Amino acid sequence: MKKRATIIILLLIVIVFGGAMYYLYQKNAEDPVTYETEQASTQNIVKKTVATGSILPLEEVLIKPNISGVIQEVYVEGGDFVKTGDLLAKIKVVPNLNALNDARNAIDGAKIALSDQQRNLERQKGLFDKGVISKVDLERAQVAFDQAKQSYGAANKRFDIVKTGTTSGYGNAANTLIRSTVSGMVLEVPVEVGNQVIESNNFNEGTTIAAVADVEKMIFEGKVDESEVGKISENLPLEITVGAIEDKVFNAVLDYIAPKGNAENGAIQFEIKGTLTKQDTTFIRAGLSANASIILAKADSVLALKEALIQFDSKTKKPFVEIAIGDQKFERRDVELGISDGIFVEVKSGIGSKDEIKVWNTIEPDENVDN
Repeated sequence: MKKRATIIILLLIVIVFGGAMYYLYQKNAEDPVTYETEQASTQNIVKKTVATGSILPLEEVLIKPNISGVIQEVYVEGGDFVKTGDLLAKIKVVPNLNALNDARNAIDGAKIALSDQQRNLERQKGLFDKGVISKVDLERAQVAFDQAKQSYGAANKRFDIVKTGTTSGYGNAANTLIRSTVSGMVLEVPVEVGNQVIESNNFNEGTTIAAVADVEKMIFEGKVDESEVGKISENLPLEITVGAIEDKVFNAVLDYIAPKGNAENGAIQFEIKGTLTKQDTTFIRAGLSANASIILAKADSVLALKEALIQFDSKTKKPFVEIAIGDQKFERRDVELGISDGIFVEVKSGIGSKDEIKVWNTIEPDENVDN
């Protein structure tokens, strides 16, 4: 038994020794790791964040009626240019029966009062001719008659206004004629002939007849996430790209950041606005979707490296690179970094443009992947 155990132990030792020798042979047979190198280059680096939104007019005015009724005529359509005072639409008044009845009763009452004052004036004239009353009494009777006559005329005009929305002598001031209060382009006319509209008053904002805006003064209105709002500030430059307008970039300036965010889809969003500085004749339609690149920092013609070449000390967390000093021989070199755009990073000091930088994290191709 002892002889058999000894033989088994010797066999195991031989097998283990042989496996170790084979492993060492395989390791020595492998090709040594070869690192590639790259040089720094001169780059324009722009650090920015992106906000999504749309293009809107700086000031959009909603034209509303001062009287309720039915649209009788519409004189403009979207895209038309109008000036202050131009006629947009005409309203046909649908009178309220109670108001119409009150106006009719007011006419009847004013007519009775006028007839009474007329008779009184005639009596006073007769008495004055006979020398019974003074001229002052006659003049008082004349004044009372004139006032009754004026009240009768006002009652008739009130009846016409209640019934038709206008009366003789008012012309362009009639409430039934809807005119533009500003100059600009008509963006939309949300009503058609036959639509009923409600007047604008203290209790109701009224029906919009047309939206008018100056399309030469446009703004970008968008939203940024709470993680980005701390990086931006007013007066930063914006680069606006509109999806519907290819190969065009519009410059703008960030002039508003909302002090309060709103929750949307589980994230807090802050509203921002930027005024476009239009310098060409490109027509931008209101409401077009757009993206704004907010320029946080910019460096032109600076020495830069790919971020993938930068290493960080495990203890101090300071950046460094490895410089080639011979054939596959490298030494550490600490560097000072500037701004980054996510691909390239500015190198302020530590290396030169001719230094060969070790590509330390090269990914080896998978030989098992079929070509």
